[in-house]
Amino acid sequence: MIRHVPFQRLHNFRDLGGYRTDDGRTLRWGRLYRSDSLGKLAGDDLTRFRALGVRTVIDLRYPSEIAARGRAPEDPGLTWHNLSIEHRGYDQAEIDPDVDPWRHLADRYAEVATDGVAELRQALTVIADGDHPLVFHCASGKDRTGLLAALVLALLGVSDDQIAADFALTELATERLIADWHAAHPGRTLRWPGYGRAPAEIIRHVLTDLTAAHGSVRGYARDQLGVNDDLIAALRARLLAD
Repeated sequence: MIRHVPFQRLHNFRDLGGYRTDDGRTLRWGRLYRSDSLGKLAGDDLTRFRALGVRTVIDLRYPSEIAARGRAPEDPGLTWHNLSIEHRGYDQAEIDPDVDPWRHLADRYAEVATDGVAELRQALTVIADGDHPLVFHCASGKDRTGLLAALVLALLGVSDDQIAADFALTELATERLIADWHAAHPGRTLRWPGYGRAPAEIIRHVLTDLTAAHGSVRGYARDQLGVNDDLIAALRARLLAD
């Protein structure tokens, strides 16, 4: 099966299928996707996207980002949810080059995990309730998307090593994400050398921090998001195959 779905303008669209869980099952292929901004879909890319049969889109961006960059095309039968999980905006291009970059990003993810509890819970509910292929995305498909992907995979029983490996696959798109930034910001200087990067160390920090504070990622989901056993069972029933 193909994990990276090739598009001309999307750089980070991939299938979350195939990962093994702690009970010996695997994620179904063609059911759950993660991506960078679907506002870039047009032409042949849009045709390719429609062929995947996606019927639900979760857009994790700020409404202001959507107004500036566009949203997923409005197709009959396509349900679109805007669940902005990040509440404290920051400009990655301007991050101090002298800070520990991966610890810095992990701390920003921690803010999202604290501030975005209502939206994260709703996103998990939408994923669990769906009957058709679904995609969730932010701007680059890296940070907000990476956090939600990690939560979903952890709740399904996927190991930390696999979660970290999935997160780090964004590194394959880094060069193109940087090129997009330069094209969108002519005349600006990209100060932070970590822009577009997604080493596994970032999400490992996040998983370790959540476990230290709540005993496990599932403990965080239970304590902070109100995720109960029924919701986890629904996620597993929808996404896992024997």
